[in-house]
Amino acid sequence: MADAFENILGQPQVRDFLRRSTACGRVSHAYLFTGPAGSNKTLAAYALAQAVLCPQGPHGPRGGDCGACDACQRVMRRKHPDVRYFAPEGAGGYLVEQIREIVADAAYAPIQAKKKVYILDRVDLLGTACANAFLKTLEEPPADVVLVLLGRTRESVLPTIVSRCQVVPFRHIPATEAAGILSQNTGASLEKARIAIEACGGSITRGIEFLKSNERLAFRARVLDVLASLRLADDWDVVSQAADLVLLSKAPLDVVRAAQEEELAENADFLAKSAIRQIEARNKRALTAKSAESLRQLTAIVQSWLRDVLAVCAGTPELVINVDVRGVLEEAAVHASEARAAVALSAVRRCDEAISYNVSPETCIDALLFEVRDALFGAARPAGRPAGGAR
Repeated sequence: MADAFENILGQPQVRDFLRRSTACGRVSHAYLFTGPAGSNKTLAAYALAQAVLCPQGPHGPRGGDCGACDACQRVMRRKHPDVRYFAPEGAGGYLVEQIREIVADAAYAPIQAKKKVYILDRVDLLGTACANAFLKTLEEPPADVVLVLLGRTRESVLPTIVSRCQVVPFRHIPATEAAGILSQNTGASLEKARIAIEACGGSITRGIEFLKSNERLAFRARVLDVLASLRLADDWDVVSQAADLVLLSKAPLDVVRAAQEEELAENADFLAKSAIRQIEARNKRALTAKSAESLRQLTAIVQSWLRDVLAVCAGTPELVINVDVRGVLEEAAVHASEARAAVALSAVRRCDEAISYNVSPETCIDALLFEVRDALFGAARPAGRPAGGAR
């Protein structure tokens, strides 16, 4: 029988553990989900929130198989006012002021449900000062609060945080297995599933969304077109292409923003001003997270394309993921080399770091395209086409 945890794909042990915990009424006050990016930690956190906030409850008439009530639907759409998602707002991680706001907010009663669920992403970026401001709430939160912390590894999280949480480890899902799961759950071919997994940084959940979205598929096609044209692009071409990609990467934000405004309009009549401010703050954080996700999808597509160029240069074309542009990859490999492809891949890693430090998207993508072009084709560019400097 399907339930809130059914879609935690690739993590059967986590799925069974959370089912048992909620069915037996043994939900902890604080969890620490640890695992690499793409291991479905965030999805599991929202599934737990759905199970906790559903008015039917695990022992209700539907036996935990709800998903149809208003509360479940809102959690699934990530619009429930009593489920709060937080990510680091500072360039180097969480800010003390941000943690103090979370602590203060936890003292308020839930808006709609009987409980509130706080999801804190990347708690491996929670420094000592922030942790100290959070410890009392983490150890003894209000009775109506459940805290779910997400981190990359147990070792990367401060011991004072780990010791106050029930640790739930998530395993790394190999790309081949992830593609198989994605193919099985969407009906897509294995080739398309592999492409989606690469474009989504290994995340099965985002891969499903990617395959369902014509806009995201068109976005990938545009990124690949830009990469194919880089060898012959002059500096003004690169600047124009970077601006175009940044604009396209922001397109999903319009949909999210419209949905947020609609939700506020629906609830404004019965929500207190303080609750509206909380929802507005949550919406702002959601937009920031969505923006970073879109940019990382862009860099993931670039990284996947460069790895394919490297595979062709190395004489291992059977490893190519983006098989629909094999001809372009082979053409690029003629003018590049393994060493050059490796240098270009390092530019993608620097771009991801810059995005995490909130450098402007325009600056990040502009610099990325220039570095990829010059690293991959610098010595093979046609005469008369300037390489860098005239931006």
